[in-house]
Amino acid sequence: MNLYIRYFDKETLVYSAEEALDFLCSIPEINVDAAMEKDVRDYANSDVCFPKRYKVRPRVYFIMIKTTAQNMADFKQKKAVRPMMAPTPERRELAANVATRLTETCEGWYEGALDFKRVVMVPSTGKHEYRDTHFEARCKAVSGLDCYNRIVDHLRHRVDPRSQFPSAKGKNFRFTYLGRWKEEADL
Repeated sequence: MNLYIRYFDKETLVYSAEEALDFLCSIPEINVDAAMEKDVRDYANSDVCFPKRYKVRPRVYFIMIKTTAQNMADFKQKKAVRPMMAPTPERRELAANVATRLTETCEGWYEGALDFKRVVMVPSTGKHEYRDTHFEARCKAVSGLDCYNRIVDHLRHRVDPRSQFPSAKGKNFRFTYLGRWKEEADL
């Protein structure tokens, strides 16, 4: 992996940490001490691909970027940009699974847990603030989505209307199917 270094209008593309340190030492404003030397070597040898910014003095930095470009022209034309990873099919299937499981019809008892932002008044100041609130309930429903809707309808009549409820598809709502309810014919 090569390193692109830029400090204002001075820039270079080097092929090792030693060359990077030589370039930095050639700039009089940059004080290359032992800590910076170690940090540059560690960055060059690490698997980290994020750009690194080094402070020269207050509000003045130089930047170091890892690249696979072999020369400055390739780097400038972005020919060595890593391709973005396409979403994996497993992740797409997982998202589809959550949505399918949520709308799957299965009458019975559900236990739902919801984390939402509840508006409450602070007695000492008389002002309102959002507080993270956890709520769990058991209810009769025909699907996970129906369970979510029943819980939110119940809460809307009991909390401040400015409270914010999460999406049923998000990580702040969980439900468990507990089993069928007993019909009068089953008794």
